[in-house]
Amino acid sequence: MLKKSNHLRTLLTLLLIVVPLLVCSCAPKEGSVAEEKEQPESIGIISAMDNEVKLLLSEADIDHVDTIGGVDFHVGTLCGQPVVITRSGIGKVLSASAVTAMLNQYRISNVIFTGIAGGVGDDTEVLDEVIATRLVQHDYGTMNNDGFEWSDGNTGESVGEEGYYYCDDELVDLAYDAATEIIGEEHVFKGTIATGDQFVASEEYVETLQDNFDAIACEMEGASIAAVCTQYETPFVVIRAMSDKADGNAHESYDNMGDIAADNSSRIVIHILKSIK
Repeated sequence: MLKKSNHLRTLLTLLLIVVPLLVCSCAPKEGSVAEEKEQPESIGIISAMDNEVKLLLSEADIDHVDTIGGVDFHVGTLCGQPVVITRSGIGKVLSASAVTAMLNQYRISNVIFTGIAGGVGDDTEVLDEVIATRLVQHDYGTMNNDGFEWSDGNTGESVGEEGYYYCDDELVDLAYDAATEIIGEEHVFKGTIATGDQFVASEEYVETLQDNFDAIACEMEGASIAAVCTQYETPFVVIRAMSDKADGNAHESYDNMGDIAADNSSRIVIHILKSIK
């Protein structure tokens, strides 16, 4: 009987140790796939600067803010739609980093990049709106003894065809319709946006962007957002209000019109969200 009693005590001790371990191992861990599946599918909204997200954040009902890599991701609803809104910072590196973090952390159905840009097209004027149909990195290439030679960068499946990244057709149509409602059809254009890590304020370079890429606007983030979204197979669109003409007066025009242009793009995003069912 003594041996049998010892065996029972040993068995009970093992059960007391093993069962809690099994329960803990089966429970969903923080950040696990099980937990992520409970997240709502959200629309990702990204801008480069504070004034480009100011209006959106003031209109949104923010539930909480996650800080990832020093970037704040505002999680909540806007116009009844679940959204994640962030300010990435200026340039291709920071914008690519922010959208990558967003797509890894949240369940994002599509991405809207909104903000301001320089008008490159002959027909575009300050405060006009450009909805990107495609984007290209105008500063991607090789610098040799003869100067800069652009390359399409076609080195893998993640790179857009012939160096271009194409926006989602449905999102382009939604953005165009929203923009025409907000500022009028005569002030809304669809076409190519050229992206590079430079603030363009040169008539000569404007002609280069027109001739080489058929661009009608230039800025510093759109193509990097497009490249990452293409890798992640996430639909996207880039919406830009013209703050300047990318010419010798670009800095002055940007200072005077930047905030107005940024708010116009934000109003278009709000109109898009109201249109999505």
